[in-house]
Amino acid sequence: MLFGRGKKKSINIADKKVVEWKYSTCGYCSTGCAIEVGINNEGKPVASRGVGGADVNRGKLCVKGIFEHELFESSGRGDNPLIREHIHEGYRETDWDSALEHMKDEILRIQKTWGRDSFAIVSTGQLLTEEFYTLGKLTRAVIGTNNYDGNTTLCMASAVSGYKRSFGSDGPPGSYEDFEHTDCLIAWGSNLAEQHPIIYWRLKEAQEKRKFPMIVVDPRTTMLAQNADIHLAITPGTDVVLMNAMMHVILDEGLEDRDYIEANTVGFEQVEQEVQKYDPATAAKICGIDEDTIRNVARIFAKADAAMQIWTMGINQSTHGSDGVVGINNLALSTGNIGKPGGTALSITGQCNAMGTREWSSCSGLPGYRLLEKPEDREEIAQFWGVDPEFFPKQRGLTETDIFPAIETGQIKGLWLVATNPMTSMANTSRIRRMLEKLEFLVVQDSYADVETTQYAHLYLPAATWAEKEGVFTNTERRVNIVRQATQPHGNSKSDLWIFTELAKHFEQGRKIRFPEKPAEVFEEMRELSKGRLVDISGMDHDLIEEKRGIQWPYTEAERQAGTEPVKGGKRLYTEERSFRYPDGRAKMIPLPFIDNNEVPDDEYPYWLNTGRVVEHFHTRTKTGKLGNNNKYSPIPYMEINPDAAADMGIRNGEYVRCVSRRGDAIVMAQLTQRVPHNMVFIPFHYHDCVNRLTLGLLDPHSRQPAFKQSAVRIELVEDQVEAAKLSMERREF
Repeated sequence: MLFGRGKKKSINIADKKVVEWKYSTCGYCSTGCAIEVGINNEGKPVASRGVGGADVNRGKLCVKGIFEHELFESSGRGDNPLIREHIHEGYRETDWDSALEHMKDEILRIQKTWGRDSFAIVSTGQLLTEEFYTLGKLTRAVIGTNNYDGNTTLCMASAVSGYKRSFGSDGPPGSYEDFEHTDCLIAWGSNLAEQHPIIYWRLKEAQEKRKFPMIVVDPRTTMLAQNADIHLAITPGTDVVLMNAMMHVILDEGLEDRDYIEANTVGFEQVEQEVQKYDPATAAKICGIDEDTIRNVARIFAKADAAMQIWTMGINQSTHGSDGVVGINNLALSTGNIGKPGGTALSITGQCNAMGTREWSSCSGLPGYRLLEKPEDREEIAQFWGVDPEFFPKQRGLTETDIFPAIETGQIKGLWLVATNPMTSMANTSRIRRMLEKLEFLVVQDSYADVETTQYAHLYLPAATWAEKEGVFTNTERRVNIVRQATQPHGNSKSDLWIFTELAKHFEQGRKIRFPEKPAEVFEEMRELSKGRLVDISGMDHDLIEEKRGIQWPYTEAERQAGTEPVKGGKRLYTEERSFRYPDGRAKMIPLPFIDNNEVPDDEYPYWLNTGRVVEHFHTRTKTGKLGNNNKYSPIPYMEINPDAAADMGIRNGEYVRCVSRRGDAIVMAQLTQRVPHNMVFIPFHYHDCVNRLTLGLLDPHSRQPAFKQSAVRIELVEDQVEAAKLSMERREF
């Protein structure tokens, strides 16, 4: 029989004998996909599938979501609390009550000896919102430290800062539905196809229908750039220069929306004056985009009836990250592209619930976008919680990226890490290791006992993961969706909500404050505190959220009582004139001088180092590195390098090389590809003891977010390839 003829062989899909599907929301990226977990007749999760009736993903999942049910039985999970006196000793198991009592004693000892703020807390973007809210209450009203932040500072702080500076509040103003209405899309530093595949599918589906031009600004030829109509391979760290040059063209050719600017903004004259310095010819020499292309892109953007901008880490993880977000907002405001269908500046958030921590964790203030700096906000929350408002600090304390250097200088003596792994995620790994070794007391609360940072902890608390517990997430477009419990927590691990409420009981102050123990009851407190705020969720409850497959805020109690259905597709902010969150209702347009403080390639370190994600992995691989169906695609660190650059050094595809920066070195496998230019290499950031041994991590002055994408390296061919392969494949096991 000839190949391809005859009867086709059928594809058999294994019957996993699912008897029940439990509704949930994916716990990886910020897309917010509605997902169902299949439970077999033994009560075990055995399958995952997308929810067809959910507007976000409409039945689709990426490769991470498809295998998410495998998390529950993945290796390395923690069973019981572990304790030790010194980090060079072995751990011993203990019970929960003893662990939490010891933790309370150590916190109070450190605070009594060194001051209340000498104990710091760093959380995550992956807890449920009810857990974030409860941790914030515990921190602000009981423990009382002001040095409290989330690891979202590493990915979203610049977006938050930029929104606040421009609009007077955090909160992405657009939605995914804007793809279906836009006439032009600019993606700044976003590889949407790998970072957020389902949002990319939404974009491509809309683009196929509307044929709008897509412009991608990225120094690397990413998957998104390969599908762009125009790819601007910008010099790293110079996005603000390009934005100013585009604004120069828009104003020079009279393409701005003067009516919108005059009605809704302040500061336009200062911006107009600043951008005169950035004519396209001058800007081209800095940002690497030729002047004709700058003019063409500016015209396409400004002449579109509705123009949309999106961005991720390529903007945020920069010394100019906050300015980059303000620059995006300036372009949107100058052309009237805020608050209308297809016209928006939409940050694509990183973690599954980074929005939840921004809204409710009290990291940067108090719940519901309230500020520590406002006496009326402190008074309102103090009265609601039943504490003295004078117990609250009057301004925000240290961010995560300032907390760690404060350990180095002795300002911070104790640290509690909740579902974050700085030994992989923070820049300059060797320096972070030295900082952790200096701590008098380190608590690691994580689902996995073998997370790298646990090597430096005095106390380990095993936490439940994802759908072993219940509560809500908020996604990129402000859609609140629910995670229902699909299975019991692993071993003797506990939900983060349980850990926070039980720890509160060990403090005298905590016993005076009500800490609801059920997620739905916590949500009721949040609903009450949200009334009248920008982030108004007072019309929601857990059951309605599940019924509607997610609801975008704001959705008010008045709307629900009036029978107003939640908007299914896209709810937008700032749709009315002068509806921004500054007292006068106007947005601020802010001039952006460019200060070139990048670490740039030189003779000793001739290559730009670029970092980012790959589709099969998530952040520090704590989860995906344990799942064979994800990890098999890229189990070891690798580096993309241009074939001509590799040929110059005698490097062949698949050989191991050493990358060296001013901070350290790392062994990676060379992958020859035209995706990077001759003077750049790209390394995924997911691997321990790899790329963040190299990164510099200079901080943005406004957001305090690290510049992971602005550093320089040299490349050396490794002589002993066998030994290099062993080093590359090793994973430090707890």
